[in-house]
Amino acid sequence: MCYSAQIEADFRKYVKMFGPVISLRQFAELYWEHGGRELKIPKAMEAAFADAATDDERRIQALIAEDNARRTTKLEQELFKQRARLAEAERILATKSTKAATESKRIASDKIDAAVRRLVDLNRTAMKDSDSRIYPGWYAPVMIVQDGCRVVVPMRYRCRLPGWTEQQEREKPGTYNARRDNLKRVWGKLFGYNHGIMIVNRFYENVDQGGKNVVLQFDPTPPQQLLVACLWSRTPIPGEPDLWSFAAITDEPPPEVAAAGHDRCIVPIKPENVDAWLNPDPSDLTSLYAILDDRERPYYEHRMAA
Repeated sequence: MCYSAQIEADFRKYVKMFGPVISLRQFAELYWEHGGRELKIPKAMEAAFADAATDDERRIQALIAEDNARRTTKLEQELFKQRARLAEAERILATKSTKAATESKRIASDKIDAAVRRLVDLNRTAMKDSDSRIYPGWYAPVMIVQDGCRVVVPMRYRCRLPGWTEQQEREKPGTYNARRDNLKRVWGKLFGYNHGIMIVNRFYENVDQGGKNVVLQFDPTPPQQLLVACLWSRTPIPGEPDLWSFAAITDEPPPEVAAAGHDRCIVPIKPENVDAWLNPDPSDLTSLYAILDDRERPYYEHRMAA
């Protein structure tokens, strides 16, 4: 499973590499149509609009600023609430030590620290590697083909399969990865129809080491951007914008990933196969499997994740 990945979050990099048309409407919907919802969006994806050059980009920049202002207000309100709770607990403890007041003080202190960290992070402008990292449920730019044109659309990294309800998705939360050996059976409504590409710089996996779970970071060597094969779905939701969601295809791991203790690996396809992958023929699945087999095969160095 691809538990987490450091992606190329700047949509302009897709333009430089592939020259696609950018679907700015979907980017705008994340902040406009979804106003007030706590969507998980990498900071680097928002930062890409900091130097907006067109009217559409400036509109998205303004929507991001509005969303950040809303989140700032919410965090400041939480700080006020928890500081009042902390003061009340300390007032009680000054005269009598009680379990309830001690626990209230601990919880308030923890929530104050968390809110302060989130405020600092929200207002930070210098980018870090972690600002481009996604997890299941987070949004990432995915390149697809619509009406014969390449477009980049922000999609949630956990696919809601066609016909699924939100409840069915909750019951099967592992659909951020599509196993190659299940593409016909589980993913048959998307494989051969809805193909995408996500650009990944490195990926992370949970690995058991001596009965203890650790997170390992896998870096392609030499360093390179991987064009990861994906499947995507667009789900209509009454009264809300459509849900765009996707999964990364995984397969048996190369020897060095298996030796590190993990049994799956993402599938990076070769640049010369991008067009054929993004324009699949559902009547010729053999050719699509051949693209997945004819993949890039870098060596993956690994280390403990920071």
